[in-house]
Amino acid sequence: MRHGKKFNHLGRKTAHRKAMLTNMSCSLIEHKRITTTVAKAKALKKYVEPLVNRSKDDSTHNRRICFRYLASKDAVTELFREVGPKVANRDGGYTRVIRTGNRLGDNAEMCMIELVDFNEIYGKDEKKKTRRSRRGGATPVAKTESVSAEASDEVVADAPAEVVADAPADDSTTEDVTDSSNDGAETDSPEEKKED
Repeated sequence: MRHGKKFNHLGRKTAHRKAMLTNMSCSLIEHKRITTTVAKAKALKKYVEPLVNRSKDDSTHNRRICFRYLASKDAVTELFREVGPKVANRDGGYTRVIRTGNRLGDNAEMCMIELVDFNEIYGKDEKKKTRRSRRGGATPVAKTESVSAEASDEVVADAPAEVVADAPADDSTTEDVTDSSNDGAETDSPEEKKED
């Protein structure tokens, strides 16, 4: 029985597990996103989030404690120089686990674990939806703006066709003027020339 054993041993001895979590947390801090199994990601989340929380307050004591867990000067520098100021106003939940399906070889459940504030792939384009009551409805200004926008789109869409249609008529007019200027007689319109 394993009553009261709170964390996942990940099928490793203590030294191996600690070394693996140290390496994974250094990679996560350096690259901001890594791919691993769900079990390892959950264990890593418990390991790295207290370190990210300490990075908010840049002191020698906090740097030494983080170095004890990370064992990499570069990772500690990156943690306190870039990650710490960026997460300063966040109260927790510094990492996110995104499941990506199962691994082909052994069908292990895979995921991406990333630092939330360094996400550059998604979420930037989406606008926040405001909450609206049923009684309020849309404002008349918004309706008129959308109607005028649709009308301007139709005009813009029709404009190139008119320009293209006018372009050959202008060329033929200039040719007719040059031809008629050589004759010295009367000038014919392009429509009369086409009928002849």
